[in-house]
Amino acid sequence: MTARHPRLARVNPDALRLFDETTLAVFEAAPTMSAPTASPTAAPNVAPNVAPSRSPIPSGDDALFTVQVERSAKRKRTVGAQLGGDVLKIVVPSWMSLAEQDHWVDVMSARFRRKLSTDRIDLAKRSTSLARCHDLPRPREIKWSNDMASRWGSCTPSTGMIRISSRIAKFPDWVIDYVIVHELAHLEVGDHSDSFWRLVHRYPKAERAIGYLIAKSGDADQLD
Repeated sequence: MTARHPRLARVNPDALRLFDETTLAVFEAAPTMSAPTASPTAAPNVAPNVAPSRSPIPSGDDALFTVQVERSAKRKRTVGAQLGGDVLKIVVPSWMSLAEQDHWVDVMSARFRRKLSTDRIDLAKRSTSLARCHDLPRPREIKWSNDMASRWGSCTPSTGMIRISSRIAKFPDWVIDYVIVHELAHLEVGDHSDSFWRLVHRYPKAERAIGYLIAKSGDADQLD
């Protein structure tokens, strides 16, 4: 049986919180992070502020930054990440196994890529411009959502609220515009009737954007 530290257990990504202080973001682990063990596969302890000898990790298709991992004996229950220029520095507890370290590199990198992508787009300004251009209603509120795993966007006509999945933030602007227009049209027509699609097709790249989204998901019906 694997020994467990009384204060540490496996990390649950859903319990993470992101705190923005200039370029610093800290993710606090839930009290389920696994404890250090004497397993031969576990990563060796390294003195504080000393990184293991590994090359910077590419950030993925977005190429927004590279990743540098540092192991610290000072960290007990947290994994930290700080973006400086085009390098994302991730600090993990020195007792963490390489498998867990790689997991958190993936988690942190994905979160920062998503944040950098969404920050480049002002949804309120974009939706106002599109509503004016295509004679559509304006939302009372429109915001990015990190919780939409099966939808590109959603609209609640009764409240005027539109949510756009942060997964599409890295898509081409004309695709993002289509998703916004789709949801703006729902403020006037709640279903997917012919009247609704006539509103949507005021956007000249609607068909092209629908094809792009189908190629990405295999399903065009990821919009409410």
